[in-house]
Amino acid sequence: MTATPPAPLDLSTLTVGQELARTRHEISRDTLVRYAGASGDFNPIHYNDAVAAEAGLPGVIAHGMLTMGTAITGLLDALGDPSLVRGYTTRFTNPIPVPATGSVTLEAVATVGAIDEAAGTARVDIVAEVDGTKVLGRARATLALPATGAQAGQGEA
Repeated sequence: MTATPPAPLDLSTLTVGQELARTRHEISRDTLVRYAGASGDFNPIHYNDAVAAEAGLPGVIAHGMLTMGTAITGLLDALGDPSLVRGYTTRFTNPIPVPATGSVTLEAVATVGAIDEAAGTARVDIVAEVDGTKVLGRARATLALPATGAQAGQGEA
């Protein structure tokens, strides 16, 4: 039996501070191998402990773009339509060390940070952490909001 996906968010009722998504994602060395194959990023800091240590890292680390992409997946699922995302930016603040066995858990929370009714957009702030340490800084997605009467050209004449 397949689960029914949740209904997409009603973007017309957003409020600043509203939590839109909260997710947990396991990242293992297997995840890194699969991402490297899909992305073509075979930098050895993502699979070789000795090379990672020589680079001054705490060990093998997750790809930055893997982290960024994974952090927004809960928001994308909640939206139901990824084309509503008009932009997504972040700063990489801390690497995610990935153990040789087992996994680490990336926790992501997406919250409405601002609404610009004139522009028809909302800014969503994403906090991404592993063991209480932020791994992304200023992670922000810009969403297109549904057109209101004035935005759609249906305002008063």
